[in-house]
Formats: sequence, structure tokens, C-alpha cells
Amino acid sequence: MKVAVSGKGGVGKTLIAGALAYSFANKGLKTIAIDADPSPNLALTLGLSFEEAREIVPISENKELVKSKTSIASSDVFRLSFTVDDVVRDFSVKTPFNVNLIVMGTVKSMGSGCACPANAVVRALLRHLVVERDAAVVLDMEAGIEHIGRATAQHVDAMLVVVDANMKSLEIANRIHELGSKAGLSQILLVGNKIENAKHKQAIESFAEKNGLQILGFVPFDQEIAEADMRGETPLLHGKSKAVRAIGELCNVIMAKNT
Repeated sequence: MKVAVSGKGGVGKTLIAGALAYSFANKGLKTIAIDADPSPNLALTLGLSFEEAREIVPISENKELVKSKTSIASSDVFRLSFTVDDVVRDFSVKTPFNVNLIVMGTVKSMGSGCACPANAVVRALLRHLVVERDAAVVLDMEAGIEHIGRATAQHVDAMLVVVDANMKSLEIANRIHELGSKAGLSQILLVGNKIENAKHKQAIESFAEKNGLQILGFVPFDQEIAEADMRGETPLLHGKSKAVRAIGELCNVIMAKNT
């Protein structure tokens, strides 16, 4: 099961990604969460402390790893072909929720052709995780689908685009849908988040119908989530959170759609 989570900043995609990974792991699946956002926060959602999160060196910034994978002795060029299966073993971080976390760091588009050793390592690792790895994989991405690129898009089971009732987030979702369709993604689904009332839900439903977008489901606004964020705690510790429960139901629907 491979799921990518995208959307406008501030809509809550990191919570969705973290709670999905948490749900997959609770079902007994070996689960890997990938933080591919330039401002990584997935570690905190998955229960690591601020101190532990700060100690994680993103793959793109791990100079020794990049050098070991790409350098050629006595040469100014670098290898384009190398294995990365050991990176998952050696550089993923175990979280309290039995999810292995990999922080990618800021990278260019997977399809950009950037002649950069760090970018080459990240592209190879993403492809390995999405295409070859036998595990549940959840990617927390920045807005857009460029990180996946044409080479691996067809292997993601679903791209979830998180939106709220704000028209800006809906317009960005529509653009992501256009880019994802061109890249070969067969299943692009909206997730309405922070839904406070029927008017919020109706706004998303109307926009989706008008633009031919498919909705996976809705996650209600949850004051417990907001208060946990203010305390610097992971919302996943709050078992009674209606938002976390709703995301767990979304996990069930995704799995049913792809079995």
C-alpha cells in the first residue's frame, strides 16, 4: 500500500499522513513514513520529541551517505546507478507508533534531471520505497506532485489531496489533480479536513462536483488536535480524538479500494 499526501500548506496534511501511517502500523503492516516536505514535522506527529526530531539528519543533507553512494574515486563525475535498500535499514528512525520514519530533506523534482549527487540519492530512494519495497508507505509531500514524477507515479496506490473549505486550498487541489493525472496517477482523492459544519462540507462537495474531483472522505475539526499542537504533543496519543478516528476510517476505505 503506497499513499502520497499533498495539499496547500496549513490544511493539515501532516496530521493526515501521520495518522494514516499510524493506522497502517496498527493493522500489523510494516510501515514506512517519508517526510518529503521542505519543512519537516512528521517526526513530531509520529511521537518523537523536539530533541529527537532535531537530531535527524535528512537524507539530502547526509554528506557521508551521499558520497558513499555516488562518488567515483579520482573523478569529477558521480555514479547514477547504486543500491539504496541499506538506507532504509541504516537511516530510518523508529517511532513510538511502530512506524519507521525517513526524512528526505529539500529536493528537486524527481523528474527534473538535476545533476546533483544528493538529489540522485533521494530520487533513487523514493523510487525504491514506492516501487520495490514491500511495505505500507506514506509520503508527506509539499504541495504538488513533482517529487514523484512520471517514473514512479503509476506505482502509488493513491494520491490524497488534503483540503479545507478555503477556496485557495480547493484551487490548489484542482491543480494537483491536473498534474497528477498527466503524471499517470490513476487514483487522486480529496480529503476534506477541519470540517466544522455542513456548510464547510457542502463547499468542498460542490467544488469537487463542478471540477470532476473524487472525495475520499471528511475529517472533522477537533479541538483536541488544536490543544495538543499548542502543548507540543502528538495528537495520535489522544485515542478519543474524533479526527484521528476519522482518519483511521479513511485508511480502511483506502485499503478496501486497493484489495
